Formats: sequence, C-alpha cells, structure tokens
Amino acid sequence: MTESEVDLASLLCSRLCHDLLSPVGAMNNGLELLADEHDPEMRQRCMDLLAESAKSAADKLKFFRLAFGAAGGFGSEVDPNDAKAVIEPLVTASGRTTLEWAVPAAFMPKRAIKILLNLVLLANDALVRGGTLFVGAESREGEHEIVIRANGPRIVMDEAIRTTLAGNLDAASVDSRTAAAWMARNLAVRGGGLVQLAEPDPEHLIIGALIRN
Repeated sequence: MTESEVDLASLLCSRLCHDLLSPVGAMNNGLELLADEHDPEMRQRCMDLLAESAKSAADKLKFFRLAFGAAGGFGSEVDPNDAKAVIEPLVTASGRTTLEWAVPAAFMPKRAIKILLNLVLLANDALVRGGTLFVGAESREGEHEIVIRANGPRIVMDEAIRTTLAGNLDAASVDSRTAAAWMARNLAVRGGGLVQLAEPDPEHLIIGALIRN
C-alpha cells in the first residue's frame, strides 16, 4: 500500500468516525439517563432513544462498509440491490428526503458501485433541508453511466468538494470532507472514465459518472 493510499484510508476513517459520533454519543447519553431514571415512561423514552441510535449507527456502518471497505465479497461484481439496501436507510432516516431508484438489477462492477455510493453520500449531504434524491444507472458493453440528482429547497455543497470532483485539488489538500469525492473521482478516471458536475444551483444538483471497464 502506497503512502497516498494510507492517507486516503485515514481520511475515510475520519469521515466514518465523524458520522458515527452522533448516534454512538446518543446511545451513551441514553444509557446514562436509563441508569438514573425510575419513571416507567421516561425509561421507555430512553429505550426508544437507544433503539433509534443503535439503528442509525448500524445503518451507517453498513453503508460505509460497502462504500469504503470490502463488503460485497471478493468478486469483481456487486448486486445493485445491495447498494440500495444500504442507501435507502441513510437517505430516508431524517424523514425529509425521499429516494428514487432507477438502477437495473443486473450486477455491476464493484468499482462502479463504490463510485455510486460515494456520490450518493455527497449528494445526500448537500440536501441540508431534505428533498428528493434520484439515483440512476445504465450499463452498456464495457461502460457504465451513473447519474445522481438531488432536488430540494436548499442545496449546499462545499466548494472544495466540487473542486475535488473536477480533479482540480491535489492529493496533499484532500481532507476528511473531500475524501469521498477524491475516492469517487479516482476510481472513475481509471481506464479513461470521468466525473461531471453541473453548475451550482440553489435547488438542484446533478453529478454524473462514466466508468469504463
């Protein structure tokens, strides 16, 4: 493993830890409250908090395992339904965002699935007030196209993420905010693929990727 690969792994771990801090912290708070609480109604509220936080942590771990790790087995292809199974809880957890899925059921290269997942992560983060997240894909001989479209009352994407997706950020400047964008773009450009991002719009975001085998 090269030094740059180690650095990227560290940054992705930082992103994972950042996202898990909230639900794990809530579980810790819930356990502390439960230890001191004797009112049955309040104890039930604590149990509900623990259950909700545990589910959130588990959903995020499943997503990151497939997006960043070796989930999906050691084969070269992954069932897109496995991707949908980890995307849907992440996107819809807040109750403010709906998922529209238009990805064929045929197996896709693991590299394409990881790109799709990381682009979904970026687009979902940009939907700060919720909305609709559309995920589409199309496969042809030797090529796979991915389209992620976010629509909502307010779209906010860090300029550094846009710069990274465009390939205009050097490796030394990548941090935990831009690591997913860096990973998605670099996986895409292998073999001559690309990532494209539409011009900034306060209510719409479109990210496209072309992956060549």
